[in-house]
Amino acid sequence: MKLASCLGLTLVFLSLAGCVETRFESPLGDNIETCDVRWKGLWTGVEDAPIDSDSNTSAFHVNDNCEFTVIEQPEKGGPLKRVHVPLNYVHAGGNDYIIVADSAVKGLVKLKPPHAVDPVPEKSFFYMRYRMHGDRIDLYQVDSKHLAKLIVDGKLDGTVDKSANDLHVFVHGNRTQMLNLVHRESVFEAKPSLQLIRSKQTLGEFEQSVQHSPPGKKS
Repeated sequence: MKLASCLGLTLVFLSLAGCVETRFESPLGDNIETCDVRWKGLWTGVEDAPIDSDSNTSAFHVNDNCEFTVIEQPEKGGPLKRVHVPLNYVHAGGNDYIIVADSAVKGLVKLKPPHAVDPVPEKSFFYMRYRMHGDRIDLYQVDSKHLAKLIVDGKLDGTVDKSANDLHVFVHGNRTQMLNLVHRESVFEAKPSLQLIRSKQTLGEFEQSVQHSPPGKKS
């Protein structure tokens, strides 16, 4: 599964730290959980898809302790890179959300400080909405363009940094304000930006299959 963005691997929040991204000053509300047991297992982008010789291979694994790990193979047939990313989950208003601190994804991507925010916060947060459909998870990224417009129009407190190819948005507010925001505004895109499928392989079987697949040959 190739999950690439302009800054490399995009975590579940795929644009978690990409060319277009939004960070929030606070987590989403107070009722934050460290585990959603429905996520336990191995997740890839396409069920039983052949390994593509010209792309990197990536997967997400959530173990019995609810530890979320990104597994990436930067070079075909090469060693696997494993990065543990602490995730938090919020269930509110009939919707499910993932919350991750920007400090938690430093092992995956390089992040610049939020634009025009002084002093620079110790950490800020990415959000993503998700829907579970049995062995499929639909992930909806933040609609950064919509939030940027709200900030420019003075309807939302924050900063916007826009260039030809990049858009970086920072939204100010406390936990309660952020929860109210997702309830009253279309914060997330209408269509899923990524669909994850629960793999039929065990973690060991997946790792063995990608490491033993010869370069230039599909398994």
